[in-house]
Amino acid sequence: MREAGTAPSLEQLNDLPEPTWSLLLQRGLPLTLVEGIVPLSVFYALWRTVGLGPAIAVGTALSLAICWWEARRGRSAALAAVSAGFIVVQAGVALAMHSGTVYLARPIVVSFAWGIGYVVSVVVRRPLIGVFAELWYPFPAWFCASRPFRVEFGMQSLVWGAMYLTRAAAGLLLLLAVGSGVFLAFSFVTGLPVTIALVVWGLWHARRSFTAAFA
Repeated sequence: MREAGTAPSLEQLNDLPEPTWSLLLQRGLPLTLVEGIVPLSVFYALWRTVGLGPAIAVGTALSLAICWWEARRGRSAALAAVSAGFIVVQAGVALAMHSGTVYLARPIVVSFAWGIGYVVSVVVRRPLIGVFAELWYPFPAWFCASRPFRVEFGMQSLVWGAMYLTRAAAGLLLLLAVGSGVFLAFSFVTGLPVTIALVVWGLWHARRSFTAAFA
């Protein structure tokens, strides 16, 4: 058995598929959609139409069903598990908040939770971005145990954590100092656009970093 952290052989590296943008997108986008976006979309849709209770039940059950399905196929279902946890956090925050202003602060609480989660994942040497990266590329176990893998995705997890914590702090200041209109615009601009930009940067940086490390 190969020890963690030792240098891979040339044959092991040659066995890995070329990390082209086409491969990354064809593999990562469908899995991200099924495991991450679908359960959350169902949760939000049911929340708005039939209430929070059914949304929690169906959204969580769907995430757990995806976890079971992926486990049956011998694959990790990390993103589905995170989605289930995210739904529980969202639901808990929603139940605890009743006033309009406090309810608007929900994205702040969620961003703070994500930021702490990313930082803690690095501390426990299981960086979340590394877990998610396995959706986009079929990293073998020996590669996931290597130092370049841990260093690269540890750094990226800290970047994501810093982004979420900064977003939470800035959002709270805007909500208290300026009002809900500016805060909602800030939440939108720093939401999906920033997430997409970080995903693209992360894929590019990981490709460059691993190419240099194993050249």
